[in-house]
Amino acid sequence: MAKESTHWARQLSPYQWFVFLIASAAWFFDCLDQRLFSLARVDALADLTQYTTGADVQALGKQVTAVFLIGWGIGGLVFGALGDRYGRAKMLTVTVLIYSICTGFSYFSVTYWDFAIARFLTGVGVGGVFGLAVALIAESLPDSARSGALGWLQILSTVGNLSAGVVLTVISALAMRGVIEAQDIWRWMFLVGAVPALLVVLTMKYLREPEPWLRAKAEGRLPKGSILTPYRDLVREPRWRKNLIVGALISSAGVIGLWAIVEYAIDIQSKVFRIHFEAQNMPADQIQPAINQAKSYAYTLQMIGAAVGMWFMTKACILLGRKPAFAIWYAGSLAATLYVFRYLNTPTDAYWMMPLMWFFSLGVFAGFAIYLPELFPSRVRSTGTSFCYNLGRFAAAGGSFFSAALATRIFGDYYGFESPLRERYAAMAMCVVFVLALATLPFAPETKDKPLPE
Repeated sequence: MAKESTHWARQLSPYQWFVFLIASAAWFFDCLDQRLFSLARVDALADLTQYTTGADVQALGKQVTAVFLIGWGIGGLVFGALGDRYGRAKMLTVTVLIYSICTGFSYFSVTYWDFAIARFLTGVGVGGVFGLAVALIAESLPDSARSGALGWLQILSTVGNLSAGVVLTVISALAMRGVIEAQDIWRWMFLVGAVPALLVVLTMKYLREPEPWLRAKAEGRLPKGSILTPYRDLVREPRWRKNLIVGALISSAGVIGLWAIVEYAIDIQSKVFRIHFEAQNMPADQIQPAINQAKSYAYTLQMIGAAVGMWFMTKACILLGRKPAFAIWYAGSLAATLYVFRYLNTPTDAYWMMPLMWFFSLGVFAGFAIYLPELFPSRVRSTGTSFCYNLGRFAAAGGSFFSAALATRIFGDYYGFESPLRERYAAMAMCVVFVLALATLPFAPETKDKPLPE
């Protein structure tokens, strides 16, 4: 393999640029969909159900989020295997269509149940994208450009997250001008999520399967039989079995950390910001708008911090190696998360603490895009990558309920902490998951400057 270069963009042919842009766009819109859901779910559930109190709606929101994560995990496991059997480009097209159409169906929801079903099916499509996109890029681009391109695939995901806020602002402005009904803002947000279907229509004729996959197909090395065959092949061979376990543990720690721990910061910010503004004797009718504005600023800054973290993680993977980069970012995730949850008290704190925490906790995801496809041969690359990346979704769904139980039953009932202290300590206790990743690294293979295994 040629030495990996930080100047990867200079090495791509026009078609390789096309592959990178299409795969990155699929992941960009995937992340846009996730954030649209986060922004719209409370209003959607309040509109679709009889519940009007914040606690009831928040509880329903956690349920639908868990359903979405389960669909995400299932989609990753299913479409990863289908991608190895039928092709990355074909299955990427299918997954984009699924999450686009099902997101659009949310516009027409009339009950909690059809909304939850639409989110589950959306999750199935969303879950399939990552493994297929990174396998497509990894196998279509030169080895020396692979790491840089895959790192930027993840960096662009933060742009998708930030774009959801722009969508909300534009749709809210249309509602203020009377173009749409204010109570339908959430519906129009989900309708925007159907736009990626156009990506499929415009590109499906031009996207080709990568050469390594075509070669494996011509030589009869692709999985045959049921959808479980690729998993059987992975587990049966010691080298790939070890890589599957190592990759799953390393990436699951990050996924659980993001969904079951870092997302806790949203709830804690709401509570500590309220305490802060009340202590300043702010008029009651101004407190909630001030909280919303402060959280919006903090989110924008944390996404910028995440993008910078992903950029540095990509550089570290290329210059230092995968294992040293993961060690730095997971140690940083542990330290930053413990510090932030212990000392976050004011909006000013959030404006620098949240970018710091997300620099590490989301920055590490660039390493997943680079490292996971390097652990498996072409005939099971999509399966292995998707399994490692999406296994954590199931754990994260359970982790959300477990962390909630820590806050209410352990640090709430048993130790008697007042909110938001109990949420702080519950999140800090969950940080042990980052230690799991650090403990796994000594067993992980180093893949820097090595060709993809075949």
